[in-house]
Amino acid sequence: MLKMKNMKAIILKEHGDASNLVLGEVPVPVPNEREVLIKVKAVAINPSDTYIRKEKSLDYVFGGELPRILGWDVAGIVTAVGPMVDKFKVGDEVFGAIRFPGHDHAGHGKGYAEYATAPVKDLALKPGNISFEEAAAATMAALTAWQPLSRAGIKPGDRVLIAPAGGGVGHYAVQIAKHFGAYVIAIASARKRNFVLSLGADEVIDYASQRFEDVVAPVDVALDGLRGDHIARSLKVVKPGGRLITLYTAIAGTPLEKISQENGVNAYYNTVHASGEDMKKLAALLASGEIRSHVSKTFPLEDAANAHREMELDNAQGKIVLTVNG
Repeated sequence: MLKMKNMKAIILKEHGDASNLVLGEVPVPVPNEREVLIKVKAVAINPSDTYIRKEKSLDYVFGGELPRILGWDVAGIVTAVGPMVDKFKVGDEVFGAIRFPGHDHAGHGKGYAEYATAPVKDLALKPGNISFEEAAAATMAALTAWQPLSRAGIKPGDRVLIAPAGGGVGHYAVQIAKHFGAYVIAIASARKRNFVLSLGADEVIDYASQRFEDVVAPVDVALDGLRGDHIARSLKVVKPGGRLITLYTAIAGTPLEKISQENGVNAYYNTVHASGEDMKKLAALLASGEIRSHVSKTFPLEDAANAHREMELDNAQGKIVLTVNG
């Protein structure tokens, strides 16, 4: 077993401003019997990272464990394996969303660090044709798009609406919908129009200049990553018998459920979860070039606070990634 003393990590001193993310030293973790130790090369930042950083009500995700270390979207090199691990070996390049928390369970990822332990069940081998930064980007964001779209029964020629289409989840969703043969209508800013078209979108609606529900012909599936009245607006363009999948908004027990039932639409909230099996499927698509990661900006681990500030501007094209260990 690899033995080291301490490593650099970004510690969340307390919930609040990005300035509460500070560089510190902590012991290098030791993997349990079904985990591996990863020398982290890159870790992607999600909007959820910033919410957890800010909101004290989300402290449960750390499971009462200190110090608090954010980061779930990891890519790196296996440097040690637990005694029950046979799927990976030292030297393997891996990626995955590790220990991602849910509404009802903790999940202390600890990815903002030089080393991180990871459950084998959350990982897949990194394709050799992509960088660690591209691999880290294609973890939780890609899973958030893959899991609902791969289960939506999309047939070639089905019309699929993606909102928003130019960010972390959206840019994978466009490509995954095209993988299933869909005709993709993307909602994005005018600034991201050419980017979204380059991903394969067939139409791009500028949300600032058009109300999409007034111009979009009925769709078979809508994947909606927005909140507020946007879900009710999306319901207006889904065909009877079609699906509306929300990524962040509850449907059951809300007025939206009644509207969807009246419209004959199967509307539901999808909860993303860590899955090594799904990561393997994404790895195959990344290896073939059928989907690709777009990394808009990278920051060194030490600059995690500024990476969070960049994320909170909410205008990233694709993903923001921290680079670690050179």
